[in-house]
Amino acid sequence: MPHVAKSCEDVNKSGTANRVGYAVHPTKVQIESIDESKPSQLFRHSELFAAARESLALPGWSVKAVAFDALTTLDPRPVFALAENLFPGKGADLAAAWRTRQFEYTWLRTISRRYIDFWQVTEDALVFAANMLKLNLTGNQRVRLMDTYLAIRCWPDAPAALRALKDKGTRLAFLSNWTVEMLEAGIRNSGLEQVFDHVLSTDRVGAFKPDPRAYQMGVDAFGLKREEILFAAFGGWDAAGAKAFGYPTFWVNRQNQPAEELGVKADHAGATLDDLVRSITR
Repeated sequence: MPHVAKSCEDVNKSGTANRVGYAVHPTKVQIESIDESKPSQLFRHSELFAAARESLALPGWSVKAVAFDALTTLDPRPVFALAENLFPGKGADLAAAWRTRQFEYTWLRTISRRYIDFWQVTEDALVFAANMLKLNLTGNQRVRLMDTYLAIRCWPDAPAALRALKDKGTRLAFLSNWTVEMLEAGIRNSGLEQVFDHVLSTDRVGAFKPDPRAYQMGVDAFGLKREEILFAAFGGWDAAGAKAFGYPTFWVNRQNQPAEELGVKADHAGATLDDLVRSITR
């Protein structure tokens, strides 16, 4: 059994993240000129998603592997804590605008087939958000905010939950929009080396989630049927996308958000990875 840190407190003593709220994923994309930028249009117009819906009712759990979105496991709140530190009283607004544009840009770039990696998307979204709010974002501040993504560590519940899954022989992977460099930094910072069998970035396929090509990476990497791979989503839109693709899906709803209105729902939901483990082992 590979070493897994007992808690992210083993590697994160600052405590800052626990005192700062996190800007949640956007629930709607408000872009008037391109209807396909709306997540609902992605589901409605994709033939692969339509085909997957025919087999959504899966009898029980038959999980041999779990594919995790990055944010189910890695805690991004220090990024937004720094935003508030750099722009007192404006950090929450900056975080919200930044996160919204991050996801709008990933969807638009996938639809328009103009893929760039998530690191560049994130920096572009930050610059736009600062400009929109008329904040004077210096080059040094931009670098500091971006580099915080490479210092992210896991949520406190993650190590024990991952250890429980590994102990029962479950294979694990990240399946994320993030770059491999971002994902591997989070793994190292959290003491989770050798825990994940695969680190799957959408850079492999040049398409961000919820494009079916992104979710297909899990099937290809594990060599399993999609119904044998549980997808763990952080965002409600990602839970809907994974379920539409045909994965049994658990929504790690850490922000207690309502489900997206996209015509599909996650099989189960909970607030932590502990809840995910219980849903498999019960």
